[in-house]
Amino acid sequence: MAVRIGIIEDDQALREGLKLAFELDGWEVVCAATAKEGRRLTEGGGCDLVILDCNLPDGSGFDMLRGLREKEAPPVLMLTARSGEIDELQALELGVEDFMRKPFSLAVLKARARRILRRRETPSLLSSGDITVDMRSKEVRKGGELLSLSALETRLLILLMEHSGQILSREQILESVWDRQEKYVDENTLAVTVRRLRLKIEEHPSTPQRIRTIHGMGYIWKE
Repeated sequence: MAVRIGIIEDDQALREGLKLAFELDGWEVVCAATAKEGRRLTEGGGCDLVILDCNLPDGSGFDMLRGLREKEAPPVLMLTARSGEIDELQALELGVEDFMRKPFSLAVLKARARRILRRRETPSLLSSGDITVDMRSKEVRKGGELLSLSALETRLLILLMEHSGQILSREQILESVWDRQEKYVDENTLAVTVRRLRLKIEEHPSTPQRIRTIHGMGYIWKE
């Protein structure tokens, strides 16, 4: 069965261009130009992925995203034409799978769409020792106890666990977890987030056993 993508975008040229590009890859595409049309399009769980613009003529894409999150919904890749980081932070807190600023590379957009769909095909539970992550709800538990993690902490944890035993450079982590152009974050931001995550998952955060620093190289997750 072909992958079905919903594109909710008011820019007609962009909407039609994306539709053609994905159809050329063999994917089924349905489109909407407004939030009202988009809600109708996503009802019934007919889409495997939704590409959603932040700004729609009859409302905010964020409001629509909140509505989607109130029920079982497909993963969302959000787009914005604004350059600030507020949109991205709000989108991540609302649970989007990915976020891109316009203008963007079509090849990169397709790659991220495929990555999101691959994640959905993988087992819904990611585990390492007594740490488990529900990949659908993004709930993290330690020994069965629910932990309170921010969206960024959860994304970082998933990245490390998915690459268990592999050293990830700071650049790789910044590119995967934060702004891909690295405009709004630096290595100090990463270090602070790692420290916060260690406080929540390590038995002894000052001598971490799970998230280890490899000096001069990056970080590694140890089982």
